[in-house]
Parts: sequence; C-alpha cells; structure tokens
Amino acid sequence: MKSEKLKEIVLKSLDDMKAQDINVLDVKERTSMTEYMVVASGTSSRHVKSIADNVVEDVKENGVLPLGVEGGAGSDWVLVDLGDIIVHVMKSSAREFYDLERFWTETPNDDGSID
Repeated sequence: MKSEKLKEIVLKSLDDMKAQDINVLDVKERTSMTEYMVVASGTSSRHVKSIADNVVEDVKENGVLPLGVEGGAGSDWVLVDLGDIIVHVMKSSAREFYDLERFWTETPNDDGSID
C-alpha cells in the first residue's frame, strides 16, 4: 500500500478515536527508516492504548500488518510501526517530556547540537 493511502487510514483512525493534537512529520529527508511520523495525544493511558489498538485494527482491515507495537496497557506511550509510517500515541505529559516533534524538525548545528 502506498504511504499516502496508509497515512489517510491512520489519520482517520486517530480522528475516530478522538486523538488530540495530531501532527504528521515528513521525515523522508532525515532518515531512511520511514517516510512519516505521526504523533498524537490521548487523555489517559487507557485512551492512548485504545487509540493505538484502533490504528492497528484499521490498518489490518486494509491489508497492512504492523511490523511491531511497543507499549501497552498502563503505558504513557504506544508506538505502532507500519514501515513507511511510525505512529506515536502519547499522554500529553510524555509528549511534552520527549518532544519528538522538535527532535525531528529542527536542523542540528554544525557540531550536532540543537539550540
């Protein structure tokens, strides 16, 4: 399945489960491991797990088997690896702490540091 179609399925799935603050990062130029990272928030650990489970269910219904799922019940962060798309569903506190969006969008300085 083309990554654009898969991205549409993922975004609809997140929206259906009332995921918050959904952000799609195009990381094709920054890494060879994936094309997109999708970051979304859930309101509780249970909500985070439910959102991730829904993404897995929806992509499977469309013929895509996840390469892996990390995190689970009671977790603040669940990662769903779909190959061309990696989905991060996090509680707001974990999302703020790890700040993935900044990590994947800011350009490093010549010495490798990020201001």
